Amino acid sequence: MFRVLRQVVQARRAVAILCFAAIGAGAALLGAAGAKALAQSSQPVVVDLRVDGIISPASAGFITQGISQAASDKAALVVIQLDTPGGLDTSMRTIVQAILASPVPVATFVSPGGARAASAGTFILYASHIAAMTPASNLGAASPVQIGGLSPASGHDTMSTKIANDAVAYIRSLAQLRGRNIQFAESAVRDAASMTASDALKNNVIDVVAGNLDELLAKVDGREIKLAQGSVVLHTRDARIVHETPGWRSQLLALIANPQVALVLLMAGIYGLFYEFINPGLALPGVAGLICLLLGLYAFQLLPVNWTGVALLGLGISLMVAEAFLPSFGIVGAGGVVAFILGGLFLTDTGVPGYDLSLPFLAAVALCSAAFLIIVGTVAARAHKRPVVSGREDMLGKEGIVSAAGHDAVYADIQGESWRVRHEEPLAPGDRVRVTGIEGLTLLVERARTDRKQD
Repeated sequence: MFRVLRQVVQARRAVAILCFAAIGAGAALLGAAGAKALAQSSQPVVVDLRVDGIISPASAGFITQGISQAASDKAALVVIQLDTPGGLDTSMRTIVQAILASPVPVATFVSPGGARAASAGTFILYASHIAAMTPASNLGAASPVQIGGLSPASGHDTMSTKIANDAVAYIRSLAQLRGRNIQFAESAVRDAASMTASDALKNNVIDVVAGNLDELLAKVDGREIKLAQGSVVLHTRDARIVHETPGWRSQLLALIANPQVALVLLMAGIYGLFYEFINPGLALPGVAGLICLLLGLYAFQLLPVNWTGVALLGLGISLMVAEAFLPSFGIVGAGGVVAFILGGLFLTDTGVPGYDLSLPFLAAVALCSAAFLIIVGTVAARAHKRPVVSGREDMLGKEGIVSAAGHDAVYADIQGESWRVRHEEPLAPGDRVRVTGIEGLTLLVERARTDRKQD
C-alpha cells in the first residue's frame, strides 16, 4: 500500500518536473524569437531601386513611388542604381523634384561597371544627397535637345539659347545645393562634357566610388545628410536591403511610351477602325482598333511630340485611305507615304539613342500601311459596286409577267412571288414588266423591251 503511494507521488513529481521544463523551453524560444524580431525591427532598411534604360514617364513613376514607399516604411536610405543614356526632360524633372522633397536620403549609384549617367542621368546624380559611381562608369553629355531641332548648345537662335540657359541654371542650382563642382555641371550642359568615375571623385562631382552596393553602404555609413526636415546620420553598414522592381503597370507604360511602339499602336488602331468601317457589324476589329488607338494617343500625350509631325501623319494616313477609292493612279497614295514618313521624322527628336523614329522604320510602316489600306479599300470598293443579291434592293431590274389586271390594282409574278405593281399606262395579263422602283409594298414597273418590240 505504502509502496503504491510512493510510486504515485514519484510519478506526479516527474510529471511536474517535465511540465516546468517544457514551460521553460517555450519561454526561452519565445524570448529568442522576440529578441530576433526586435533586432529586425531595429535593423535599418535600405530600399534599392534599379533603373536601366531611358528616363521616361514609366521610370519617373517607379522612382517617385519607390521614394514615397520608402518614406512610409521609414527606410534609412533609398539607392537608385542608374544606367541610362538620358531621357525626357519632363520625366527627369519629376524625379529631381521627388528627390529634393524626399524625407529619406537618396543616393544615386551609377552601376554596374561600364554604366553611364548621361544627359538626364547627370541631373539626377547632381540632385541626389549622395552621388556614387562604380569604376569604369561615366557621366555627363547633358546638353538638352530641342524637339524638332538641333541641340540648343550648338544653335544660335533665341529659343535654343533660352533652352540651354535654362538647363545650365537648373544644374547649377543643384550643384550649389549639394556643394558639388559647378564648372563641370555647366560644361556638361553647354559643351556636352563627360567624365569618368575616378576623375569625377577627384573633381568633387561625386561623393563615393564603390564596386558594389554593399561597399557603397559601408562607405556612406556614419555620414551626416542634410534634408529639408533636418540632418540625419546614416547607419547602413548592416542594413537590410529591400530590392524593388517595376510592376506590370510601369512595364506596360514603359512599353507603350516608346515612340515606335506608340506609332505601331496608332496604325493598328486605324487599321481596325478602317476594316470595321468597310465591314460593319464584325465588332472585333472595331473594338481592338479603338483600344490600340487610345493607347497610342495616350503614349503620344506622354511624349514631347512635334504637332506638325502629328498633322503630317494624319494627312499621310488620310491620303493612303483615299487612294483606295480615287482613280488617281497611285499619285494620292504616294503622296500619303511621303507625308507619313516626313511626319514620323518630325514627330520626335529627343536625341536619346533608340528613342527617335528612324527612316527605315518609318518607310517600312508607311509601305505596309499603304499596301494594307489600298488592298482592303480596293476589295471593299469592288464589293460595293457589285449588284445586290438579297433584300428589297435585289428587286430592282428584275422582270416578271402581269398575272392580273383590274380597275383597282395590277399584280405581277416576279421572282416567284405575286407583287402589286403600278405603271403609268394600262397593263394587261401576260405583259412583261421590269421593276424600276419600290414604294412601300408596291413595285414601280415599266414594260420590258421584249414587250415593246412585240408592240
